[in-house]
Amino acid sequence: MAALHLIHPPELYYLMEHQVWARLEGDGTATVGITQLGIALSGEIYMCRPKRTGTELAQGATVAVVELSKSIVAVKTAVSGTIAGINPALENRPGLVDRDPYGAGWIARLKLTDFSADAPQLVHGAAVAGAMARHARDHGIELAPPEAP
Repeated sequence: MAALHLIHPPELYYLMEHQVWARLEGDGTATVGITQLGIALSGEIYMCRPKRTGTELAQGATVAVVELSKSIVAVKTAVSGTIAGINPALENRPGLVDRDPYGAGWIARLKLTDFSADAPQLVHGAAVAGAMARHARDHGIELAPPEAP
């Protein structure tokens, strides 16, 4: 099997154990979703059902449930907070999570509870590529080295 070319934007914060990410929005909220590696490990998503707006979540708690070809999986949140909004496009187009996981395929937006308490469990910046490669290898996938800019 050829090595996979996956993108892992270094500006995001990753909870490696669950292959989920958070993007800090600068207004006290974070947008959350699933990593490309998480999708590669689990398979194509046929349904994505986020929890309701107003639901309070601890870091690592279930933010959504996704249906794959042969299973249903809980998607965890990289950060603690209260769901302030969900991606309405996923109701009719759950494949956005597969096709654009860091853009149009985001799952929910959370009003952050205490990012400083969540941060020690998250990988960010230059450490992301190596951490993703190790996680992939641990699960039998070889990642191609990142392409030079």
